Amino acid sequence: MSTLHGRDSTIVRHHTITIDGIKLFYREAGALDAPVIVLLHGFPSSSRMYTGLMPLLADRYRVIAPDYPGFGHSDAPSPDAFRYTFDNLAHYTQRLLDTLELERYALYLQDYGGPIGMRLALAHPERVTALVFQNAVVHEEGLSAGWKLRREFWNDRSAHYEAARAAMLSPEVARQRHLAGVFDEARIDPDTWADEYAFLTRPGMDQIQMELVYDYRTNVAAYPQWQAWLREQQPRTLVVWGKRDPLFTTEGALAIGREVPDAEIHLLNASHFALDEQAPLIATLMRHFLM
Repeated sequence: MSTLHGRDSTIVRHHTITIDGIKLFYREAGALDAPVIVLLHGFPSSSRMYTGLMPLLADRYRVIAPDYPGFGHSDAPSPDAFRYTFDNLAHYTQRLLDTLELERYALYLQDYGGPIGMRLALAHPERVTALVFQNAVVHEEGLSAGWKLRREFWNDRSAHYEAARAAMLSPEVARQRHLAGVFDEARIDPDTWADEYAFLTRPGMDQIQMELVYDYRTNVAAYPQWQAWLREQQPRTLVVWGKRDPLFTTEGALAIGREVPDAEIHLLNASHFALDEQAPLIATLMRHFLM
């Protein structure tokens, strides 16, 4: 077994670094000289969503899972003092990777991790060894009818703000994010959504998250650019997709294969947070694919 400073490298360790006055939290496991996988989380979770996956990869890889500003244990400054846009979240994530002197890495993209990861890939294609898409959309056909209210919010922010806020930030919605579409509810730890909701109810967090919900429209506008990049670059691509995701459809998974014909695509018995149900299988698929 590989070791890190004489310790078991599969143990997840927790770190904080400061970039431009913003404290960024990240989890890390694996030997320092191992190939790197960067795990990019979704909404409204954090690097915590990867605590089951990281030990399953860390004997072979150095795995790093950051919390973006406004998420998890990273700083969450007021929107008056910080721009909550996907461009800026990607900027701080890239700064973290640069500070850690990571020159080559695979990117695992889930939900919000998709638009953040695609920005990283376009900025530095020479650094990306592979892309792993897990319910992260880069095609409009991947967005289900469940996006109707968000689209209305993008078109008229003031008229739909309160409705969109209630739909995104209520305790029952937090619960259903992890239960809707799952194959076995008994496998889903209720602490998952309880912890997420606790973070969402911190002072000022609703405003922070609604800024990002509104800015998501910039991701949809960028889909054609990302698709063109995939076609031109033909990155090594693995798709591991929960096929009962109520928000991101399987059409979104299959469309990735249209851009990257050699992509390896697996539709899994899982929902949006596929790691809740299928972490061992996803780890096995990743280990085989990334060899």
